[in-house]
Amino acid sequence: MGKTLSSSEKYLWAYIEKNIQEVADYSIVQLSEVANVSTATIVRTMKKKGYDGFTSFKHYLKEKKNTAVHLKDADKMDSKIQRAILKNEQEVIRTINMLDISIIDEAIQILKHSKKIVLFARGFSELIACEMQTKFQLLEKYCEMQTDPNIIKSLSRKLTKDTAVMFISLNGETPELVTAAKHCVENNVSTISILANPNSTLAQITEIVLCGFKSEISYFPDYEVRSRLPLSVIARILLDSYAIEGLETKT
Repeated sequence: MGKTLSSSEKYLWAYIEKNIQEVADYSIVQLSEVANVSTATIVRTMKKKGYDGFTSFKHYLKEKKNTAVHLKDADKMDSKIQRAILKNEQEVIRTINMLDISIIDEAIQILKHSKKIVLFARGFSELIACEMQTKFQLLEKYCEMQTDPNIIKSLSRKLTKDTAVMFISLNGETPELVTAAKHCVENNVSTISILANPNSTLAQITEIVLCGFKSEISYFPDYEVRSRLPLSVIARILLDSYAIEGLETKT
């Protein structure tokens, strides 16, 4: 998952996402003909996307129908709107499917036993960090958020072992966050990252990695304003799980 696609593979994947409902009924030869790519390109694309092949991808599409969103009056809906809705559906479902319960539990234990939680985020990810900070505080857990790049780099040098640091980053390559993560590792400070790039530098550095699925389709291609929906889903699951454990401990 997360391997870089070639230009022809990106074209194919974009075609599949735009015609996802029809693709489930195609054979690999039919898909090759309608998308005007080779069967070898289809196989390579599927493997890079984490499937054994086109057949396993079709099985995934058929299995997810039971949990898929059923759009009201879909036959009357503009196809562009349908694509936008299904893009978000895919990000939510595939993000949930990627989560490992044991890793979520590890993250909860680290957060639970830390004296304080520090959230580092930049850009649009700050909105998620802000929500997390508020909810941790409502759960009576000391939590602070830092978004200034200079403060992030400086503060990360001074954190102690009784602190848990969380990095919220879509691509996991924000320079100041990477620098801060390195400082934390040097000081044996527990680190958790919420991101959507399993091959990122942050994913390699941090102790606990909670990774979601990011669609390659962007409706704002000229700007770096991609959806943070996968990060929001992970953050909500983590917070809900943390809250549930807290309630069970009190009873």
